[in-house]
Amino acid sequence: MKNELAILCIEDEPDVLDALVRDLAAFEDYFLVETASDVNEAEGVLDRLRASNTAVGLIFCDHILPGKNGVDFLVELHKNPDTRLTRKVLFTGQAGLEATVTAVNRAGLHYYIAKPWNPEEVVACAREQLTRYVIQAGLNPLPYMKILDTDQLSAAIARRDFLTDR
Repeated sequence: MKNELAILCIEDEPDVLDALVRDLAAFEDYFLVETASDVNEAEGVLDRLRASNTAVGLIFCDHILPGKNGVDFLVELHKNPDTRLTRKVLFTGQAGLEATVTAVNRAGLHYYIAKPWNPEEVVACAREQLTRYVIQAGLNPLPYMKILDTDQLSAAIARRDFLTDR
């Protein structure tokens, strides 16, 4: 299947980033999985994806990063019309209450995963958040039926006219 949607993982510790990508391996046939080690690199990835008309459906972002922190980056993404619908997950072991509240209130945070994490939680989170993105973005859900929440996608098909010959 052609990867029209991407998942972006932003984490500065290579071993942690590798583990996160490994946990998302089941999604690689359906979504392009991109990585970045800091906000500057993530911005470059977003620019490249935008240039190739690939939307980012989900971002896993660490809080403590070199340079700009992850919460501030998520706030910027939430303000940007190009990434406002993107599902945002704060993926960290060091965000305090204030940073987490900021992420929820100002960055449209959709989920929080504490490190160390359970791989099943990452998979369930990705499945739920990407399902919601596909539905909210009005994308054809049929290509994602094998990997995302079939019940939610089926309900979206029933509510919308995705199956016409138009």
